[in-house]
Amino acid sequence: MPRVTVLLLALAAAAPAAAVLASSPTRAAARPAKPSALSPSAQRGAAFAQAHCAGCHGVTRNAGSPNPESPPFEAVVNTRGLTRTTLRTFLRDSHNYPEAMNFTIDRRQIGDLAEYMLTLKRPGYRPGI
Repeated sequence: MPRVTVLLLALAAAAPAAAVLASSPTRAAARPAKPSALSPSAQRGAAFAQAHCAGCHGVTRNAGSPNPESPPFEAVVNTRGLTRTTLRTFLRDSHNYPEAMNFTIDRRQIGDLAEYMLTLKRPGYRPGI
């Protein structure tokens, strides 16, 4: 079964819990976008993030990173001054460390990953302490 299908099935299984969280006014802003609300590019980016990035980075809203040296995606995209262009440059150049990672990200994957990550941007974001 393709990874995207598995990811979408897992997200669908979590929908009842998401509905409960959505009813809470304090948690509403923290909800991730529904998969159907994501563009096809962002959906591919989410699948790539789960498959290749989640081992080190928090890749969803309010997710801590398994590796404390790896910033959560939400912290990256909510960095002051970040733009779509600067994010793509960061993603292209940030993993040029063979001792830390042993794969490259091609241009299309960079675009998809950036589109997904930008869905995590929100006004008033404050990183966890």
